[in-house]
Amino acid sequence: MEKKLYDEMVENVNKINDEMALSEKKIFLFGHCNATLELIDLLESKGLKATGILDNSDIKQGQEYKDAVVIYPRQIEELTSKNPANDSVVLITSRFYAAMLQQLRELGYEGPVRKVIDYNTYAEYSLSVDTMSRMKARERHGAELLEELSKKYDQHFKVFCPFNALGDIYFMISYWPAYAKKRSLERVVFCVSNPVLADVIHMFGDYPVEAYEQKELDAMIQSVIYTQDENCFIAHQDRPYVVNLSKALYIKRIPLEQIYCCGVYGLPVGTVPDKPNSNLHIYNDIASIPESKAVIFSPYAKSVTAIDHKVWEEAVNYYTGAGYKCYTNVIGDEKPLDGTDAISPSLLEIRSVVERAGTFVGIRSGLCDILREANAKKIALYPDYNYCDTKWKSIEMYNIEQFEYNLLATEVIEWAKL
Repeated sequence: MEKKLYDEMVENVNKINDEMALSEKKIFLFGHCNATLELIDLLESKGLKATGILDNSDIKQGQEYKDAVVIYPRQIEELTSKNPANDSVVLITSRFYAAMLQQLRELGYEGPVRKVIDYNTYAEYSLSVDTMSRMKARERHGAELLEELSKKYDQHFKVFCPFNALGDIYFMISYWPAYAKKRSLERVVFCVSNPVLADVIHMFGDYPVEAYEQKELDAMIQSVIYTQDENCFIAHQDRPYVVNLSKALYIKRIPLEQIYCCGVYGLPVGTVPDKPNSNLHIYNDIASIPESKAVIFSPYAKSVTAIDHKVWEEAVNYYTGAGYKCYTNVIGDEKPLDGTDAISPSLLEIRSVVERAGTFVGIRSGLCDILREANAKKIALYPDYNYCDTKWKSIEMYNIEQFEYNLLATEVIEWAKL
């Protein structure tokens, strides 16, 4: 989860706890997703436990995370007393808060329901006067920002990337040249929510990139949606939530890369994506890394369920015992794995580090996409979870053919045989 969203979740949980003493209530979470699992971790850090996870998906029923079992929303009545307002609470991390709240009320649940994350400011599922007024004001603000952008980049096509995820940006930019050729677009400016994402785009060329605060970017996107500006393009398969591409996944498994190629850009199957070809840098202390005798571990990801620490411990112990120097790729206050040294190359440097080391072992995240073309032994580890509420596992959706190994982290991994 993005740090800003996580901090928002922490703040809201603290407020809710102060308001109603969560230790005295049965805590239910609505929606089995990565954010919900992170919320369970957060509650655990405060000495609190979730009683259950409400989810409408038949596939997810019975799944469990830290003793919180997935159940149908209708089952909440069986687990609460005759006075749910006093002994239970439902916390929601999903963007579908309004629909979930409505379902709970229709089921007769009268207890408190609280939203702990506001994922995006332009998706408000309400026709209330207050909501419509806020959305109109936001659209006007977005229009002003869009006008400023147009003045700065006269005659440029504008591409908006609403989601702060390396993998999404990688797919977006790798298929952009084919789309630009299809539409005869010569000049473009990309708008992102994090300056770091500009590095991913710059791996593919010297494109101009503008970074905005998420709420500013959301306002511009809302303006684009309202005005249907033909000189703008929202390059994402899910956000904003007016696109129904994800519904196809209930019927057929479609890899995320193919969703971008065919779904977002409308390109034919078999379109060859571009590869990173410019602005790749050499890590400034590259000589200190033992050539072909080191391992770069990447155990952290903001939008992926964490992998059991024992998996990483076993991997480090094996490679250390085999004479490898082990490093953990860290950002900010992240801690290196025990028995490894911290290393923090930039996105433009990470490929040089991995190719020098010779081996990369990482949780399946956007960083793995950045390293698709790296000339090294690459191993991606996948948590065992379903993609959204589909029947497809993450390893089925995100498998990378350029990696030597795509492994489910919940299975026994014989490192010596890899």
